[in-house]
Amino acid sequence: MSAESNIDQVQSPLMRRHGEGQALWWFNSLTLVKASSRETGGLLTVLEVTEPPGEETPLHVHDREDESFFILEGSASFVIGDLTVEAGVGDFLYGPRGIPHRYTVGADGCRMLFILTPGGFDEMVAGMSQPAEQLTLPPPSDEEPDWEQIASLAEEYGNKVLE
Repeated sequence: MSAESNIDQVQSPLMRRHGEGQALWWFNSLTLVKASSRETGGLLTVLEVTEPPGEETPLHVHDREDESFFILEGSASFVIGDLTVEAGVGDFLYGPRGIPHRYTVGADGCRMLFILTPGGFDEMVAGMSQPAEQLTLPPPSDEEPDWEQIASLAEEYGNKVLE
């Protein structure tokens, strides 16, 4: 399950260059794990997520971690609680735990950082993903995700799919 935070644990410095990190095909995205919960003593998870145009996440909520988004390329429309906003390059959003949220990727796709505290979200993502065969978006699939299985796995990690 989710990594336990140990603030007293001595951490090693970590450096990942552009294109580095565990590469996963998570739904229709290419996700690079830039900092895993294991590498940060459970304090932090950082994911670089590249999404195709029009990709939508279901409305969901995190019970264990706060989630921030930093847009590197493209754009997305976010709903975080009562806030609805169009976000573009250089924009930052913060979604505290317990606040339902979702996003829809803009017409040009989007590359963004997911920054989650404490760590552990990366473990759920890995459980829902397959290793990326190359650093590209996954090939298109006509298969509908098994939302029941996804919701069940999400709940194991303190997340709820709301729709």
